Amino acid sequence: MSVLHLLGSGGEGGAETYFVDLVTALQGAGHDQACALRPNAGRQAALTASGVPVSTFHFGGPIDLWTRFGVASTARRLDARLLVAWMNRAARHAPAGPWGRIGRLGGYYKLKNYRGFDHLVGNTRDIVDWVIGQGWPAGKVSYIPNFAAAPEEVTPVDRASLDTPPDVPLLLSMGRLHAAKAHDVSLKALAALPDAWLWIAGVGALEDQLKTLAQSLGVLDRVRFLGWRNDPSALYAAADVCLFPSRYEPLGNVVIQAWAHGLPVIAAASQGPAALIRDGEDGLLVAIDDDEALAAKTAALLADPMQRIRLIQNGHARVEAEFGKAAIVAQWRALFDRFGAA
Repeated sequence: MSVLHLLGSGGEGGAETYFVDLVTALQGAGHDQACALRPNAGRQAALTASGVPVSTFHFGGPIDLWTRFGVASTARRLDARLLVAWMNRAARHAPAGPWGRIGRLGGYYKLKNYRGFDHLVGNTRDIVDWVIGQGWPAGKVSYIPNFAAAPEEVTPVDRASLDTPPDVPLLLSMGRLHAAKAHDVSLKALAALPDAWLWIAGVGALEDQLKTLAQSLGVLDRVRFLGWRNDPSALYAAADVCLFPSRYEPLGNVVIQAWAHGLPVIAAASQGPAALIRDGEDGLLVAIDDDEALAAKTAALLADPMQRIRLIQNGHARVEAEFGKAAIVAQWRALFDRFGAA
């Protein structure tokens, strides 16, 4: 076994979803690997179904000494040549040993958690620049973006199954129910779009607060809170426009996925989306927290089918040129090869 991936998060979110996507893609490309995870039944089932061996550990706080020991034992048993730690919690429990250690960064993490690591990977160029600016050697950090891919055939979610009329403009917001994701901005924008409906896919502590806001805005009857979904492709295929008003977003994987699925996207100009989107060419940008601008641009886009087609075509071209699955898998395998783990 050449590579052991570590994920210490037990929750559901974009990083966790992409972890499964990348590991599964590497497995499909014939790469020999295994995973050490915090228990999560859905992830364990998905990885096992893809033929990836899975071990589970607590990945707890400072007094959790067993996880590091257990990961080291697993790495030795599997004869791992490389550990890949996804995010800080996994990095803190990634033991030194006769293997290399790579940290995969999807944000501006505390680099003290990666002390002694052999290499870091940032999924945006800005993260890579920031890492180098913190004093990390430039030769020991790489930029490898997330990939995006849509199935060749996708059956859209039946709108009727979610009590949504078949002919209304349907907006889709994806992401944890957290303040950073700004679902409240989408709800306020919806209040100015009386003909549109909104699906919000995600889980989090703000669900009751967001439902209360929707009630106060008079839009609750046009909003569907979908919870955590394992069928994102079917959601993208059912919607007309993707709204992504995140206040803070280092990358914006939803943008890339919307492009891959042929869905036009309107995002707030937070760090990741502003770096990804060429405003007016492959997506639309609005100021952070500007629900009036979000509503206005959404209304204009819904009324302009030619602009929607142009955004969809240009977004798809961006995916093919920069974020294709085969190209990203090849970059990871090339990095693994540097550590004798290809």
